[in-house]
Amino acid sequence: MKKLSLPRILLVAFLIVGAIVTLLPVLVVFRTSFQYPRDIISGSLLFTPTFYNYIDTFTSYRFGRLLINSLVAASGTTVIVLAVASLAGFSLGKFHWANWAVSLILASLLLIQMLPPVVFAGPFYLITRQLGIYNTPLALIMAYLVLQLPLSVLILRQFAMAVPNEILEAAHIDGASNQMIFSSISLPLMVPGIATAGLLSFVFSWNDFMFAVTLTSTTKSMTIPVGIANFSQDFQVLYGNISVAAAFAAIPGFLMVIFAQRYVTRGLTIGAIKG
Repeated sequence: MKKLSLPRILLVAFLIVGAIVTLLPVLVVFRTSFQYPRDIISGSLLFTPTFYNYIDTFTSYRFGRLLINSLVAASGTTVIVLAVASLAGFSLGKFHWANWAVSLILASLLLIQMLPPVVFAGPFYLITRQLGIYNTPLALIMAYLVLQLPLSVLILRQFAMAVPNEILEAAHIDGASNQMIFSSISLPLMVPGIATAGLLSFVFSWNDFMFAVTLTSTTKSMTIPVGIANFSQDFQVLYGNISVAAAFAAIPGFLMVIFAQRYVTRGLTIGAIKG
């Protein structure tokens, strides 16, 4: 067994403290969701667990509808982003484009990615009003697509470029079309990038507040972050309901990171080391 040196002990201790500091707010949220309002206000560490907040949140505040809206907006955005970005990334990474065209496209994608999201809030509001899709999940999906596509295309382009040209040339010689090469050869090799782009798109869309509050006005299309903000009312703050909503809002992110974490590191660092 390796001997524990002082630097290693300090590193482990630092990581443990960091994990505790990170997880403590999450644990407090879950604990608060099982407390009666009187226990939350009193700050007592000893309390009788209850599902009162869960029942009240789902029955009195239609939280189930907000949950469905968030799932529709995040899932719809992720599916469309992956479909478009995988095709665009493969095209930019493997097809013979003019250098000026590639530079122009990449510069445009980077420009959109670098602009503050708040810049798009006003124009999206006016566009959705004119198109008659304001206060619908489609309005949110449209806004999220514009913000998520650039990064996803850049990630998947790097993965497409990493696919060996010799494999594609051999497939061409055997008579495979571009569609077959993309679906049967390149796409399976791009799975880590697809997982990374999908995770980032879903998490951003799921957690977004600014566009959700700008493009929706009723529980018909509101998402969970907007619902959480509405629990802070004029004369009271419903801490129990906020904790319930926050607990449900955290679950998809935890699950997706657990299942996709082995792809995320490679997806974010592809191209950083060359050779």
